[in-house]
Amino acid sequence: MENQNLNILDEVNKGATMGMNAISFVSDKVSQDDDFKQVLDTEYNKYRDISRRVHQLYNNYSDKQPHETNAMNKMMTWYGIQMKTMLDDTTSKLSELLMQGTNMGIIEGRRLINENANAADDVKGILHDFVVMQEDSVETLKKYL
Repeated sequence: MENQNLNILDEVNKGATMGMNAISFVSDKVSQDDDFKQVLDTEYNKYRDISRRVHQLYNNYSDKQPHETNAMNKMMTWYGIQMKTMLDDTTSKLSELLMQGTNMGIIEGRRLINENANAADDVKGILHDFVVMQEDSVETLKKYL
C-alpha cells in the first residue's frame, strides 16, 4: 500500500510539474492580454501549491523526493507549444493548448482515483484536490477560447 501511495504522489507531482512547465512556456507568448497573463499566474501558483503539498506528504512515505517530469518530456512540451503556436499564438489558441493538456491530467487523475480506492486518505485527498483544481482550470480557460 505504501508503494501505491508513492506512485500516486509521483503521478500528481509529475502532472503538477508538467502544468507549471506548460504555463511557463505559454506565458512567454502572451504579450497583450494582461487579464490572461494574470489567469496563467494564478493557475501556475495552484500547480506549485499542489507540488509543495506532494513534497510535504511524500516525507510520510519515503525519504526520497517525488518524481518530476524528465528533461525529455519538458523539451517535448516546449517544442509542441512552439510548433502549435507558430502561426497562431492568440489567447484563444494558447488557452486551447492548455486545456488539452489539462484534460489529459484530469483523465489520468480520475483513473488514479478509480483504481486506488485503498490508498491512504491523505494521498486520496491531494489526488482529489489536484483533479478538482484541474477541472476548475478548464472552466477558467474556456472563457478565453
